[in-house]
Amino acid sequence: FVDVSTGVAGSVATVLHDAVMNPAEVVKQRMQMYNSPYRGLWDCVRTVTHTEGVGAFYRSYSTQLTMNIPFQAVHFITYELMQEQLNPHRHYNPGSHIVSGAAAGAVSAAVTTPLDVCKTLLNTQENVALTSVNVSGHLSGMANAFRTVYRVGGLAAFFKGIQARVIYQMPSTAIAWSVYEFFKYFLTKQKLEQEVASGQL
Repeated sequence: FVDVSTGVAGSVATVLHDAVMNPAEVVKQRMQMYNSPYRGLWDCVRTVTHTEGVGAFYRSYSTQLTMNIPFQAVHFITYELMQEQLNPHRHYNPGSHIVSGAAAGAVSAAVTTPLDVCKTLLNTQENVALTSVNVSGHLSGMANAFRTVYRVGGLAAFFKGIQARVIYQMPSTAIAWSVYEFFKYFLTKQKLEQEVASGQL
């Protein structure tokens, strides 16, 4: 049985993180667009602020949270479930941490791909996609993004890029969990050795 608090803890941490990182994500995605009209980072920031207002940097914030909260919940819960199977005694075991981390990244990435597609559309305001379904002005809100994605490509459009997303997340989360578990083990071991040396145990 996995304590639901692990999922809740992972989810709560994303709220503040996304508030800070959402503008950076908007700039990154706009500069990655095909034929991006921006000359550089600051040109992108200035142009978006001038033409669309500061709110443009948070147009996808609710969608980002809607994606990242389930992503982190599934991520943490999957990791804990995998650890229960591969490492029930919770010893430091690099192999189990790598496999569990990779599985957690793969499952959470696959499950949240439709939300990531909608978030990307909100961040980029991709003209080709919006024009193809006769959307004028700026697209806002997750419900509108869902409807637009469906109109552009049907159900299949929600899973566009799923393989790349899973392949990207697997090594990322495997490395993150491995590093976390190593330092947890290293620091705990160091603390125990200090306590033994000082005669506390």
